[in-house]
Amino acid sequence: MSIETKLPAGADLRAEIDRLRKERNAVILAHYYQRPELQDLADFVGDSLELSRKAADTNAEVIAFCGVKFMADTAKILSPDKIVVLPDMDAGCSLEDSCPPQKFKAFREAHPDHIALTYINCSTEVKALSDVIVTSSSAETILSQIPKDQPIIFGPDRHLGGYLNRKFGREMLLWPGVCIVHEAFSERELLKLKAQYPSAPVAAHPECPPHIIDHADYVGSTSGILNFAKTMPDALLIVATEPHIIHQMEKALPDKTFVGAPGADGNCNCNICPYMALNTLEKLYTALRDLEPRIEIEEGLRLRAKKSLDRMLEMASGTIGLGDLGRVS
Repeated sequence: MSIETKLPAGADLRAEIDRLRKERNAVILAHYYQRPELQDLADFVGDSLELSRKAADTNAEVIAFCGVKFMADTAKILSPDKIVVLPDMDAGCSLEDSCPPQKFKAFREAHPDHIALTYINCSTEVKALSDVIVTSSSAETILSQIPKDQPIIFGPDRHLGGYLNRKFGREMLLWPGVCIVHEAFSERELLKLKAQYPSAPVAAHPECPPHIIDHADYVGSTSGILNFAKTMPDALLIVATEPHIIHQMEKALPDKTFVGAPGADGNCNCNICPYMALNTLEKLYTALRDLEPRIEIEEGLRLRAKKSLDRMLEMASGTIGLGDLGRVS
């Protein structure tokens, strides 16, 4: 059911969001996959964990997270004393949905000698069942620290896990989840695009399946792809991730051209995240006005989930190694 916006008569929506941002002492976060108009009014634009960490470092009392639910949950895990709102609580994630906590718990129990290296695109409950959380930026650094004889469960993204297995010669046991956005890219249509622009490099997110990764000149996180675009000498880049990242590329690099990798028929919008698209300016306004929908996490669960996030940050910075890790209970 839609929420009534009820803007004051004659009021401007963006001006009202700015007014509420100040009144609520709020920080507005927007993921790279959000609509351009949300990116443009956000205080910070970036990847999910990066945004949560930036918000935690502010004196804001309210975090309005324009992203999906697991991202807003992560912000609440790191900032328990702040109010965290999500413009649309139905903004979920196919990877989170693919990994129900009870099934993941049973999977862990069936492989007691394995540690769980878990992608951040998962629920708070799955984070709490994991030993170390990884992002697409930190996964390689963390995996390189784990001895090859240590059995690992990797979930929920089998494509990211498979990419890491191939790159590092690992045999991690993969949970069978996929991102519906990155799964939608077509190898045939990508090859057509490469034929059209034969000198253009391809940048791909590691959530893409192998038949897309195999054609990429650069594979990395969303922020990594943006940095690659900034440093590449080429004038045109083919981008195989959710296409709203191109908005930031065009703002930062107006002299370069960016072409989104196509979906199955070359014209569909199937590579636009339908969950991210649920957030709108109107819903952001009502979230700031009403401080709802609000993220709430039971404290014991939050602390268990935070432990696996803290381990990621420590391993990524080199302050602890695997020998300092204990299995989660």
